[in-house]
Amino acid sequence: MTNLTSVILGLLFVGLVAPAEFAEEEQKSFTVDELVAKNIQAKGGAAALNSIQSLRFTGKLIVNEGKLKLAVLETKKRPGKVRSEISLQGMTQVQSYDGKDGWRISPFQGRKDPEKMSTDDLKSLSEDAEIGGPLVDWKTKGSTVAYLGTEDVDGTLAHKLKVTRKNGDVSFVYLDPDYFLEIRILTQRIEHGAQIEEEEDLGDYEKVNGVFFPFSKETGSKGDPDKAKYNIEKAEANVSVDDALFRFPVSK
Repeated sequence: MTNLTSVILGLLFVGLVAPAEFAEEEQKSFTVDELVAKNIQAKGGAAALNSIQSLRFTGKLIVNEGKLKLAVLETKKRPGKVRSEISLQGMTQVQSYDGKDGWRISPFQGRKDPEKMSTDDLKSLSEDAEIGGPLVDWKTKGSTVAYLGTEDVDGTLAHKLKVTRKNGDVSFVYLDPDYFLEIRILTQRIEHGAQIEEEEDLGDYEKVNGVFFPFSKETGSKGDPDKAKYNIEKAEANVSVDDALFRFPVSK
């Protein structure tokens, strides 16, 4: 190895290591309450979050390596209600939760009549109903939260929080170190006797009624190279929504 090569490699090594060491020195340690407060403030503040009583998102769901694009309509209403409608070629899949019970219509699986959902099947749906995400009002929800330090998320040294819900399910929430908004949520839950790991990457935050929401989501099993991509095209806050929209349909 020539002296010149040694010098170049040495400079490269210094250039790579020094910023990392500096970043480590500058990395501040936070408490759970401080990180949650920063997350809420980054979204727009508690007052702005609490002022949103309902949300309606319209967008596209892209699956099967981009070969299928489905229309999505998602409606949320406090406290804890959500309904999602996914449509393709005249058929619409519905999943709805009224804060207590859930039901679905699954025409893509050949079931066109509404059917009640099991407690396990409701777990992810009830989480989707959260307007502020898993960190907002975590104490009121009966969750516990622990700060686990930082972890690399696709090149970003994100703050990692472990949220253990009242039902025992766990969500690892990763916050961007600069903006303190969620960039990834990894959830572990037991469904029908098996452990499920669902990974959701969040981005393209836009302000709706004073609150920042992710307009881009990629969801799938941990490590899945072909995650479902959900892109929000339109968002409306505090729309008028009848509670009947979320309840199990009554036959006339």
